Amino acid sequence: MTWPATVLTLYPEMFPGPLGSSLAGRALEGGIWSLETVHIRDFATDKHRSVDDTPAGGGAGMVMRADVLASAVDDVLTRRPEAPMLAMTPRGAPLTQAMVRELSAGLGVSILCGRFEGIDERLFEARPIVPVSIGDYILSGGEMAALTLLDACVRLLPGVMGAALSGEDESFETGLLEYPHYTRPVIWEGRRIPEVLRSGDHAKIAAWRKARAAEDTRLRRPDLVERHGDARRPPPSGARHED
Repeated sequence: MTWPATVLTLYPEMFPGPLGSSLAGRALEGGIWSLETVHIRDFATDKHRSVDDTPAGGGAGMVMRADVLASAVDDVLTRRPEAPMLAMTPRGAPLTQAMVRELSAGLGVSILCGRFEGIDERLFEARPIVPVSIGDYILSGGEMAALTLLDACVRLLPGVMGAALSGEDESFETGLLEYPHYTRPVIWEGRRIPEVLRSGDHAKIAAWRKARAAEDTRLRRPDLVERHGDARRPPPSGARHED
């Protein structure tokens, strides 16, 4: 069954963009997922096709109008009521791998891309829209964030990645960063692949990988440690990484 994605945007020409290449592009051509863009300006009612206005209370920039956006959102929700409606905005809840897995296992997704200073808050009060953020920084608009979210979801769809388990042992899947990877040559610029990875002992390899994941998470993302008990436990005896 095709996983449908709908993007509501002022810049439909930005799609599929990078999602038309590599794994996502082949999956799009193969019908594993589909992409529809909805031009928000098509729902403007004045001769200038206005979608924004000055912020109430004063301030810089412009704000996207609730009435215009509601018309676009209602059109999509009427046609695809089964797909959750998200809005890409810095004010949203952080995008997590758990959210990505839930979305990719569902019946598709609709994404509203914000622009300018933001979206009239009344839209979120009046429509079933989930605000989502991809990080604590500001982009020119929600389109790049939508591309990021879609890429994260599409790669998990059945048939997209070569190996069925490719997405199950990665950073954030267990609450930890992923362990480091190595490949040939065995020695490169004087640096050798850790011997345990060449031992053929799968139990030792698994223990080493778990220990490195926990250690790297403590060093690089201490915020994740608070959310994952294994990162606070000492690694198994003899499982620390080899330099």
